[in-house]
Amino acid sequence: MCASDFRRMAREALTGKWGLALGTGLVAALLGGTIGSGGFSFDFKINLEEYFSYGDLESFLYSDTFRHLIPLFIAAAAIAVIWSLVWLVIGGAVSLGYALFNLNLVDGQPPRFDDLFSQFYRLWAGFCLQLLTGLFIFLWSLLFIIPGIVAAYSYAMAPYILAENPDMTVREAIAASKEMMRGSRWRLFCLGFSFIGWSMLCILTLGIGNLWLRPYREAAQAAFYRDLSGTRRPSAPEQLGEYRFDPSDDYQPPQ
Repeated sequence: MCASDFRRMAREALTGKWGLALGTGLVAALLGGTIGSGGFSFDFKINLEEYFSYGDLESFLYSDTFRHLIPLFIAAAAIAVIWSLVWLVIGGAVSLGYALFNLNLVDGQPPRFDDLFSQFYRLWAGFCLQLLTGLFIFLWSLLFIIPGIVAAYSYAMAPYILAENPDMTVREAIAASKEMMRGSRWRLFCLGFSFIGWSMLCILTLGIGNLWLRPYREAAQAAFYRDLSGTRRPSAPEQLGEYRFDPSDDYQPPQ
């Protein structure tokens, strides 16, 4: 299967569910839940020198107006720190829940908004997954940019694997993803690159179009995982987690 097939599967899965997928994706992004599309962020930068000359800026910093704004700056900094801690603590669990949401979507099972919070009992596992994959990608990136990119694609399936296999450890899910992606990293790159046209259109909408593009990309990647693993998630919750990966064996998809 090629990128157009996964995009078609995503569109079919999203038919009649765009509103739910858009709202769920937005909340997941705000809570730090990322899989393949990246997080939801604002790039807000101000260069004061563009608005003030040096003398005017110095006068402003010593003015009553600036002193009155100091509490606002402190409050904004405190909110940013608290929000970052929230992302750090619950972002991994939200990512696992968002993976299940998208797998339900492409499997033809009813996706639910509360899928996002279904993995909160695994806060530690979600946190460790984000921490370890982020650390490994960073360390590989120190060698050169390309090894870091390769590592990111190698670990891309770990959230889906861990979400579907609660008995797995984080290291087992990462090892399974690396083995699953062996020989398939280029295919996933092509899938992501196939959205480049839509991404450029989103720039023209000042990023608002990403609200629709994100669910589309996430559904396509979930379809990619289903094709790669050769499985469909069991309907009965008690069937989940029957497979346990053994790093000493060759990877076999969950049955």
